[in-house]
Amino acid sequence: MIESFISETRFSRKHHTLSADLASEFGAKRFLQKYRLPQGMRYAKLAERKTFYVQEFDTKRVVRWLSKVILRPRLAIVIGRHTGLYPEEYEENASTTILINRYRNFANVRTQILDFLPESVYYDQNVYGANGKILGEEMAFDLDPENLNCPIHGSLEKKMSKGQGLSFCRLELDMLREETIRLYEEIQETFSKISLVYSGRGYHLHVVDRDSFLWTYKARRDFARQLKKQGHPIDDWVTSGRLRMIRLPFSLHGMVSRIVLPLELRELDTFDPIRDERCIPKFLRSTSSSPS
Repeated sequence: MIESFISETRFSRKHHTLSADLASEFGAKRFLQKYRLPQGMRYAKLAERKTFYVQEFDTKRVVRWLSKVILRPRLAIVIGRHTGLYPEEYEENASTTILINRYRNFANVRTQILDFLPESVYYDQNVYGANGKILGEEMAFDLDPENLNCPIHGSLEKKMSKGQGLSFCRLELDMLREETIRLYEEIQETFSKISLVYSGRGYHLHVVDRDSFLWTYKARRDFARQLKKQGHPIDDWVTSGRLRMIRLPFSLHGMVSRIVLPLELRELDTFDPIRDERCIPKFLRSTSSSPS
């Protein structure tokens, strides 16, 4: 499912009211974990988001990774669109995509993140000229578990009919890993430089061939449609360029409490985001349980 990154839609208030003590623990007046997640994954509390961005967010690794793709991209955050967890002062903007167009360095970015304590951090895939004109765009492929037909939970349409469009299970994670390997091998026939990233729920394949930045919208769209016809469960809006924001590596995916982690293809066969401590934030390691 595509997340509506540029939407100005306000946060829905259809959430249960908590006791004062529990609301204080989660850092929000209203909270309900709406989506079904694999055991060991859960929403990150506001205090946990703060702990992560103070102690674990490695800005040097972020800059190093981005240097392969886009130098000093525009950034964006979403505070609490899917989790319903947000600082009280930002209630009216909890679902809004907030753009960070100007920053001195990533230490300054960290400061802004700590102000908002967002559930998600993204970067803009467009490359801009000095006058703001778009000169090109990074191509990426987004694979999410809810796009699979799960033998247990059914199709995306079935999940959405139950209000569970972003839910997924352990089986879907395993299936998606195989689908990601299959897609990687497929697009290797077209592109020579591909970076693989565990996105927190699924996987992103970033194409860093210089020529790919100049592909037209039509070329991207047609390529995405071709891949979908071949059975690849990709979000074609991402590949076509209609959705220009993608999750920032080494940031925290606050809906599942997982670190967005670059990987090598050879690691994917055995990669397990439920257990791999590289993608589990410290605040969760002591309480993370094995999957059932």
